[in-house]
Amino acid sequence: MNIDNYKDIIRVMMGDRRYTHSVNVSAEAVRLAKKYGADPEKAALAGILHDITKEVDFEKQLQIIDSGDIILTDVEKKTNKLWHAISGSVYIQKKLGITDPDIINAVRYHTTGRAGMSKLEKVVFLADFTSAERDYPDVDVIRKKAEISLEEGMLYGIEFTLKRLLERQGYLSLDAIEAYNEILLNR
Repeated sequence: MNIDNYKDIIRVMMGDRRYTHSVNVSAEAVRLAKKYGADPEKAALAGILHDITKEVDFEKQLQIIDSGDIILTDVEKKTNKLWHAISGSVYIQKKLGITDPDIINAVRYHTTGRAGMSKLEKVVFLADFTSAERDYPDVDVIRKKAEISLEEGMLYGIEFTLKRLLERQGYLSLDAIEAYNEILLNR
């Protein structure tokens, strides 16, 4: 299938706003992939698919996750906003037949990040943060940092997210903390 086929698939699974976001993430992922030497075709695909199950109800997301034999951590169980990344990675394997581990992981970790991320995973993570329609405090700062390096953009993006979670006593993803620490250790 080509990218247009995947756009048709996601189009029926999400509303206009989420669809526009997915198209924008795909475009930004391609731009960042070209800038930083990741595969632009994989970036386009992972970007278009990253939120494929975002608007699927939580019960169905849990069923998808279970079908992938994934056992959620205690924090993941309490943080249903993270489920779409996990269920999306299972869905694209089981329903769309995608077998490329780099694309699967880019979908799986686009929200939290993780230690040991590939260049493609970093590209999709940042594209999700900085896509054209994004308009939140500090988005311009994250965009500028992403132009310096993938790691600088990610570091700021993770800091931004963790601060917001700490302010409201939200659960902190260990994957995000490990990604943050790894970037600092490798500076």
